[in-house]
Amino acid sequence: MFHDQLSSDAACPCGSGKSFADCCGPALSGTTPAPTAEALMRSRYCAFAIGAVDYLLDTVAPEKRQEGDAELLTEQTQVTTWTGLNILSTRMGKESDDLGEVSFEARFQSGPSKGVLREHSRFRREAGLWVYVDGDVELLPG
Repeated sequence: MFHDQLSSDAACPCGSGKSFADCCGPALSGTTPAPTAEALMRSRYCAFAIGAVDYLLDTVAPEKRQEGDAELLTEQTQVTTWTGLNILSTRMGKESDDLGEVSFEARFQSGPSKGVLREHSRFRREAGLWVYVDGDVELLPG
């Protein structure tokens, strides 16, 4: 789905300065899992930006998944354009950790409105893979 929307040599939407192929692309394609909580958060941002709903669903902690999530995420990715990501801080979440936290700001536009989503996210490693657990979210005018 997302391969049609972003070439592998394009700049990664997460703002790392790397190409998509060298950054979030391998995680989104399923060839290489995100090695850290921050890498998972960056790849999830990319998934929101390019509409990779299956990846978003697969990288949420199982107990947080709800019926109707696919439809809601599909709608959100169609009406929102993500325009930038800024990592504010990380706590744990390294390759040797089982828990991690990432604070970030993500800029977006939805229709004529611009905004900033500020979130302190929590992640955990499950069966060797990082998953998004939950986060404290604040929406600010952009």
